Amino acid sequence: MNFAYIADYVNMKYFTYTEFDSPDEVGSGKKMNPKLLIMLDMVRDKFDKPLHITSGYRTKEYNESLAARGYKASPNSSHCKGLAVDIACNNSVDRFHLINCLLDVGFKRIGIANSFIHVDIDKDKAKEVIWTYA
Repeated sequence: MNFAYIADYVNMKYFTYTEFDSPDEVGSGKKMNPKLLIMLDMVRDKFDKPLHITSGYRTKEYNESLAARGYKASPNSSHCKGLAVDIACNNSVDRFHLINCLLDVGFKRIGIANSFIHVDIDKDKAKEVIWTYA
């Protein structure tokens, strides 16, 4: 897998790379796809409230540990490619506005849970989908 992204050159207004780190690898937030980071910064600007990233980049080992603990962590997770994030969101008003902002910016893959919204830009997966976590 090639992580030769230009993350050092993305000028984010609202986020720092550490917000995207895998808990088991300091500095791994720099493995995030720059396009995703730019899109998230645009979402934050439109949403006009702070956004908390609950999961950004994940190492394979961390992703496997989530699955072992019962979380729905796909073995083919876009988080492991630096192409996905989960954003904390636990009320219907913010959920409505955040989803509108995500769609306005161009996200085409959105997962909705009770406490977070997942977005990714993984070109290897189906487009124009919104799913829920049951």
